[in-house]
Amino acid sequence: MRPESSPSRRIARVKELLRQEIAESVRREFNLEEVGLLTVNDVGVSRDLRSAIVFLGHVGTKSQRKRAEELVGERTKLIQSIVGGNVRMKFTPELRFQIDDSVAEGSRVIALLDQLETDQGAAANPPAR
Repeated sequence: MRPESSPSRRIARVKELLRQEIAESVRREFNLEEVGLLTVNDVGVSRDLRSAIVFLGHVGTKSQRKRAEELVGERTKLIQSIVGGNVRMKFTPELRFQIDDSVAEGSRVIALLDQLETDQGAAANPPAR
């Protein structure tokens, strides 16, 4: 079996294709002011390619996040049909969406590290009297 036709390579190609198509659909279907910024961080695909979980990153307020969760739930089938029309596959995977907090957590950790560095720099260089 050639390496480029292995199942894991195929799944990786399908994941990337789905990620691109879903990202474009999300960009078109969701209003930035209403839901904040939604990004497709990753797509997990089952071995049989019949189902996929989409991990969405969110940047915005708590109210925007709540609204984003509501609208993503309401528009799941619409996005699935758009993706199915744009991607040539035997079956369009059933999509499930999950808001992924990793971007927000990463930003929080970076802010804490920056604050720690600032505090340490101030302690090492006390102001001259």
